[in-house]
Amino acid sequence: MRSGCLVCGISGVGLRDRPLVGGKGASLGELIRAGIPVPAGFVVTAEAFERAMRALDPGGEIRREVGRLPAGDVAAIADVTGRVRARIAAATLPPEVRAQITAAYRDLGAADAGAAVAVRSSATGEDSAETSFAGLQDTYLWVRGADDLIGRVRACWASLYNAEAVGYRRRTTIAEPDLAMAVVVQRMVEPRCAGVMFTRSPTTGDRSVIAIEGCWGLGSALVGGDVTPDSFVVSKVTGEIVRRSVAVKLRLHRAGPGGAGIAAADVPAAMREQACLGDAELAALARLGRRVEEHYGAPQDIEWAITEGAGPGEFAIVLLQSRPETVWARRAAAPLATPRTRAVDHVFEQLGRVNVVRPER
Repeated sequence: MRSGCLVCGISGVGLRDRPLVGGKGASLGELIRAGIPVPAGFVVTAEAFERAMRALDPGGEIRREVGRLPAGDVAAIADVTGRVRARIAAATLPPEVRAQITAAYRDLGAADAGAAVAVRSSATGEDSAETSFAGLQDTYLWVRGADDLIGRVRACWASLYNAEAVGYRRRTTIAEPDLAMAVVVQRMVEPRCAGVMFTRSPTTGDRSVIAIEGCWGLGSALVGGDVTPDSFVVSKVTGEIVRRSVAVKLRLHRAGPGGAGIAAADVPAAMREQACLGDAELAALARLGRRVEEHYGAPQDIEWAITEGAGPGEFAIVLLQSRPETVWARRAAAPLATPRTRAVDHVFEQLGRVNVVRPER
């Protein structure tokens, strides 16, 4: 993908394009290359963000001010980032950026009719094996109309300066000039259920299993903590469902009035204690999870959605994101022992350490 591009199709990018399309955009393009089902869409690139920032702040003072913030000064971070976000959210887009976003939206399908899209932040430093900005930047679902889309793109740009995101960067000494924000725009899917999948156990690190969590409706209910999800553990070796836990699911997220935005609703009584995933769906998710892990060569943290198929019992799965699993990866990369002055000190340290391994329940 050539630099200087303001908008590009997801199917035309891959991991090598991370500096231009961000972690999320690069991963989605890579999934398409691997033959994994992903909703159609495009990326408003980091170059579009840079062009808008140069128009708003030609002297680059915003990045310098943010870069000078003390890592531990929560109040100063909140004050500065609040002002920065307000400026970005209110800024007028350069005409060429607005025109290309509108054209790509029209090509995605019926802009005049207000095709529903998901608008997701994709920072250039996110979702790598070393860092994870998951949840620190904004996502908007069921966005309709070109004007609303433009506003959400600006909001995603502004979320690069969320207080939590800036605090994380200051603590991890990530340089501000090295970061930019791309935005992924995808055709909205209306899932029957959605959730997350980890291709190694998030609780034990076991790489022989896939852990799956799901809820009715949009996955935002799970991510936002509005519902206790169903959870399942599937063996990669045998395909057996080795653990299942069906929760009482009281709330779900769905499209708001007129098909715009998100509305929370009560789960119908008959569905509250019913598993949102059947065995066939779990098996299909596990197969996809293994394919994604094999493609990347490392355990993955995956977001998925399932829609109804054309006939009874039929369904379709799409993946909405895949990022490297970082918690256990960091532990594996950590040194096995701290250097000691005397070799015998290592022996005493190991004798005093008790390792408890807890099985999956």
